[in-house]
Amino acid sequence: MTPAVLGLVLFASVAHALWNIAAKSVSGKGYAFVLAYHGLSAILLAPIAVWLLVSGTHEFSLGLLSAAVLSASFHIAYSVALQSGYDHAPLGVVYPTARGVGPIITIIIAVLFLGERPTPPESIGAFIVLAGIAVVTVRPRGAGFRANSHGSHSHGIGRGLAWGALIGTFIASYTLWDDFAVNHITDSPLLYFAVSEACVAVIMALGIVALPGGAGRRGDVTSILAEHKPALVTVAILSPLAYLLVLFAMQQAPVSLVAPVRETSIIVGTLLAWWFFGEKNIGMKLTGAVVVVAGIGLIALG
Repeated sequence: MTPAVLGLVLFASVAHALWNIAAKSVSGKGYAFVLAYHGLSAILLAPIAVWLLVSGTHEFSLGLLSAAVLSASFHIAYSVALQSGYDHAPLGVVYPTARGVGPIITIIIAVLFLGERPTPPESIGAFIVLAGIAVVTVRPRGAGFRANSHGSHSHGIGRGLAWGALIGTFIASYTLWDDFAVNHITDSPLLYFAVSEACVAVIMALGIVALPGGAGRRGDVTSILAEHKPALVTVAILSPLAYLLVLFAMQQAPVSLVAPVRETSIIVGTLLAWWFFGEKNIGMKLTGAVVVVAGIGLIALG
């Protein structure tokens, strides 16, 4: 992995951690919030997509649309599960579990079924990154979360692990599919993602009309627009920015390497949680950060 590609992925990881902290601040309105920020992202990306098509730089095709619809389905499942997980379990368990499970599944499938063959230093570096992430997520007995509205400490962690595993599966699904799409269906990650975001917005808007409880969700959207504008704008900008950088990176490097490096966002997220929310066990977090940096160094050298 070249330094330039590595830099893209690391910048994306910072943006990803920041928008997840913003998303955590909106609770109880998962579907509506996901619709609102994906809809705003689609609106922001629309002029760029139109320019790419009108300028003749890229072409729209049925294959591109089909790929974007499938990608949108994976991203909707991921986004709704993420917000639901944040509503039912602590961010400090859901987020690192999801971001750790995702790349493990991605690496296994990429190597076994997609024929990717990272160099030995890159492979070792990828697993060192995952080991460092595991160190960050470990919480000694008596540290970490208190019993709260999520229930007891152990039940909160159990729910967090379950939600994190589910979310991680969706992460692997959209990562592998989008990697295939930007390497075999389209050469424009920007156009592909813009169409995908539009598909997410349309599908979820139809859902808010057709699914049971639509009136309540429409009320939630109004509430979000009135009460959660900072979080909405933050997620609508940083979420597509972070993932577009990852899509560009996947055109330049194997997904089996991009996936684990991307999850350095866990380090950023946990350190920000310590800084803003006073989470304990900072020594373990810093140790994990050092391990992750070592793994990234091996990937870069490989």
